[in-house]
Amino acid sequence: MSQSHFIGLDVSARTVNLCAVDQDGLVAHERKLSSDPDEIAQHILSLPFAIARVGLEAGMLSQHIYGRLAESNLPVVCVETRHMKAALSAQLNKTDRHDARGIAQMMRVGLFKPVHVKTPTSQRLRTILTARQLLRSKLQDVENEIRGLIRNFGYHLGKVTARDFEPRVRELIADTDLHIVADALLLARRSLREQFGRLDDILVKLARQDEVTRRFMTVPGVGPLIALTFRATVDVPSRFSRSRTVGAHFGLTPRKQQSGEVDRSGRISRWGDEMMRSLLYEAAQVLLTRVKRWSSLKAWAVRVSRRRGHKKAIIALARRIAVILHRMWIDGTEFDWGVRPEAAAPSS
Repeated sequence: MSQSHFIGLDVSARTVNLCAVDQDGLVAHERKLSSDPDEIAQHILSLPFAIARVGLEAGMLSQHIYGRLAESNLPVVCVETRHMKAALSAQLNKTDRHDARGIAQMMRVGLFKPVHVKTPTSQRLRTILTARQLLRSKLQDVENEIRGLIRNFGYHLGKVTARDFEPRVRELIADTDLHIVADALLLARRSLREQFGRLDDILVKLARQDEVTRRFMTVPGVGPLIALTFRATVDVPSRFSRSRTVGAHFGLTPRKQQSGEVDRSGRISRWGDEMMRSLLYEAAQVLLTRVKRWSSLKAWAVRVSRRRGHKKAIIALARRIAVILHRMWIDGTEFDWGVRPEAAAPSS
């Protein structure tokens, strides 16, 4: 029986550098291929030796390539980019070929951190969420540009609703020649708002159709956007052995520095998915400042706020919301509001 080999793939936009090493770390095969997943899979399957592991870094094309290699029953692993970058930083010369060799060696010795590759359903949902976020950002940019444009000529827009924004701008510049530029920007804003609203309607419809997402929305402060983003980001809840680790996965736990007599906790790590972390923070803000109904979760956050301050309470609450959502997903339950202490006390 032939000796098992380990393969590293360094993926770029158009090409993939492949390197295979044996169990002793000796290079057995190298090849530069196109980034076509079918070509990569066929080439690996044609190699005259057994494959123990195939590794590639998480990146733009990694999900597409990973899916095709997995369909071919190849033992493929997608590895965390920052972890692999740190492992490869010791190389004197950084080239695509050397990176492929380094990844292959990491596969051989087991020095890698695997990452979850999302299912096709979650990938499609994430595409809609990302597109919505992009439109929201561009809409804000256009509105800020319009505000700045008219402010240069002494006009102050002030606080207006989204519906009143355009009429107010046109009212201010009615007797000026600014409408030449403003018309183009307002037309762009109108189109962005229309498409942004279209994606919002799609997300609300998807949230109503999904039983898990509807349960998520029983948590105060969690709406369709946050519920769908959590569903798409976590994807497979069973990949977290404990619900409490979800907060760390989204970068909501403090950094730890420990060396000798030094044991210091810093600010939150901010690792993981930025969109999800931001939305969890938003949900915590809404729950703590806007939701009027009492819940044991809000009561806990209020106590933290009094003891540690509002900002730390928001972060702690965001982390706890993530843990609760995961636990609800695993257990198939809805949010438990709890019972007020005075309501629970027996009457005299």
